[in-house]
Amino acid sequence: MIKAISRIYIREWKRILTLPVHYVVLLVVPVIICTVYALIYNNKFAQEMPVAVWDESHSPLSRQFTFMLEQTESIHFTRQVNSYAEIESLMKKGEILAAIHFPPGMDRDIKSRHPATVTLYANAASLVTSKLIYKDAAQVIITAGSGVILQKFVKKGMPAGQAMSLVLPVNLHSWVLYNPRYDYQAYLVPGLIAVALQMMIIMVAVLMLNYENNTGTLEDLREQAGGSASAVITGKTLAHLSVAWVNYLLVTCIMFPIFAGGGIASNWPLFVMYTLLAVACIGVGMMVSALFNDVMLACDIGLFYTSPAFVFSGFTFPRWGMPWFDQYYAQLMPFTPFLDSFFKVYFMQLPLIYCFREMAHLLVFILLTYPVATLVFQRRLNKSAVHA
Repeated sequence: MIKAISRIYIREWKRILTLPVHYVVLLVVPVIICTVYALIYNNKFAQEMPVAVWDESHSPLSRQFTFMLEQTESIHFTRQVNSYAEIESLMKKGEILAAIHFPPGMDRDIKSRHPATVTLYANAASLVTSKLIYKDAAQVIITAGSGVILQKFVKKGMPAGQAMSLVLPVNLHSWVLYNPRYDYQAYLVPGLIAVALQMMIIMVAVLMLNYENNTGTLEDLREQAGGSASAVITGKTLAHLSVAWVNYLLVTCIMFPIFAGGGIASNWPLFVMYTLLAVACIGVGMMVSALFNDVMLACDIGLFYTSPAFVFSGFTFPRWGMPWFDQYYAQLMPFTPFLDSFFKVYFMQLPLIYCFREMAHLLVFILLTYPVATLVFQRRLNKSAVHA
C-alpha cells in the first residue's frame, strides 16, 4: 500500500509539472495573483483624499480648523467652493470625495456656546473612504471646538480642571486593535489570497480523477495503484498538499516580507489551519471529480461552488447580518471556518486552542468528502479492470 501511494505521489507530481491545466493554475497563477493583490494595496491605507472646503465664516477659527483638517492623514483640500451645487457637481465628476462647510457666524456661535453646525458632505458611494474622512473630520472639529470653549473659560479665570469638566463632562478614548491604521494591505490582501488559493485548489482537484479519462491514462493509474482507489486518493492528495505548502511558503516567506514591511506573516497555528483548508478543498474537489466523469460539468460545478466564497464568508459583511439561508450556505464552503480562524491566529495572534470549533468544521469536510470520493472512484476502477 505504501509503495502504491509513493508511486501515485511521484506520478501526480509529474502530471502537475507537465500538464498545463495543473501547473499553470497551481504554480504560475498563485505568483501572479499574490503579486497583483499586493501591488493593488501597496499604499496600505487611503490618505490625502481630495476634499473641498466651503468657508462662509471667513474667520480665524475656520482657517484654524481648515489647517488642522489638512494635517490629518485622510483629508487633503484640493478645491474651494461657494455652494452646495458646486460640491455636488465636483462629486459627480469624481474630483472630490467630500466637502467641509463652515457656516456664517461660526466663531460667534462657538464662543457664546450656541450650537454651530459644521457640515461634512461625504460621497458614501465609496463607503470606506467616506468613513475615514468622517473619522478624521469629526475628531478635529469636536476637539478644536471644545478647545475654543475651554480657552474662553480659562481666560475668565476658571480653573483648568473645572473648565475641562464643563466642556467635556465625559471623556471617550477609543483604542483600535489589530489594524489600528485601517491598513488595506494588512487586512484585505491575506483574505483575498486565501480565497484565491481555495478556488485554485478546488478547481484543479475537480480534474484529478476524471481528467485521467481525457488523457487516456486511467488504466495506467489503476495499475500503478494496484487497483486501490484509496492509494490513488491518498497519493494525489499528498502531492497536491505539497503544492499547497509551496504556495504557503511563497505567500508567507516571500510576498509578505516584500510587501508587508519585512515581517514574515507566518506562525504555527496559521500553518495548521491552512493545511486543514487545503486538505478540505482537495477532498471537495476530488469528490466532485469522482462523481462526475464529464470534465466540463465538473469544472462548472467547482466554479459555481467556489465563486461566492468571499462574499458569503463574512470577510466584508458579517454573516449574522445575512439572511438565515445565506448563513447556512456559507457553512458549506471550507473558506468560511478558515476565515474565522484566520482572524484569530493571524490578526489577533491567538493560540490554536481558540480554533477548535473551526478545526472541527474543516474536519467534517474531510471526513465526508474523502470516503465518498474513494467509494465512487473504486467502482470506476473496478469497471475499468473488467473492461480491460
